[in-house]
Amino acid sequence: MAKAPTGYIVYQGPSTLDGKPIVVVALVKSANKKTANMVQTYILRSDIDPRDANKSGEDFSICGTCIHRGTATDNPDKKLAVGRTCYVNMGQGVLIVYKGFKEGKYPVATPDQLASLGRGRMVRIGTYGDGAAVPQDTWTALISEAEGHTGYSHQSNMPTASFNAALYMVSADNLTVAQSAWAKGQRTFRVIPVNQWVAQGKLALDKSEALCPASAEAGSKTTCDKCGLCAGTTVQAKSIAIVAHGTAKAAYVG
Repeated sequence: MAKAPTGYIVYQGPSTLDGKPIVVVALVKSANKKTANMVQTYILRSDIDPRDANKSGEDFSICGTCIHRGTATDNPDKKLAVGRTCYVNMGQGVLIVYKGFKEGKYPVATPDQLASLGRGRMVRIGTYGDGAAVPQDTWTALISEAEGHTGYSHQSNMPTASFNAALYMVSADNLTVAQSAWAKGQRTFRVIPVNQWVAQGKLALDKSEALCPASAEAGSKTTCDKCGLCAGTTVQAKSIAIVAHGTAKAAYVG
């Protein structure tokens, strides 16, 4: 008996950001400790190894204006962009999913399967990559019968992006960006530099923000699949902030 697929292609086509080819793979199961067993979605260039896309700057197609991409380089001694501060480890899940896609391991989801993939589950829009690089109808279908979702985007000011404040938290890299989003009625997910948190602690939070309850600094009180606060303006709550984390957390200074 053939094994059930571990994931499905839920979109393959042009990026809304620059028109270049991308693919979205939704994984059925996840062992991520912070998010728990959410449906994880990887947004990738379909034609370039994700490490090369990041190093060359071609990851704009899937990450847009996110500052955590780093600066493109042609230095042969560098494997990734210079100064990359993204918390996602490129050599783990991202690369595994890309290789699986290239090996043909993921079937294309039918319209009916899109809804069933998210049915009764929490969906993480953009485990890697920015969901606003993907036509919104993909996500609308995927979360149509879901229990909820999480989503984050740096593309709120990108004219061609499929950004929707009801779907996404605005990814804010400093308080000024966050305040600008709040003035528009948007909710934010702000990253606090480690050195700022060490120096100020909870004073680094604005009165409009709450510390991510799934973060280590908040005592890992819950997991993302149970929390559900990061669902844009569909949730009436404070904006969320988190201390920089991942392998490059010390390099992020805001």
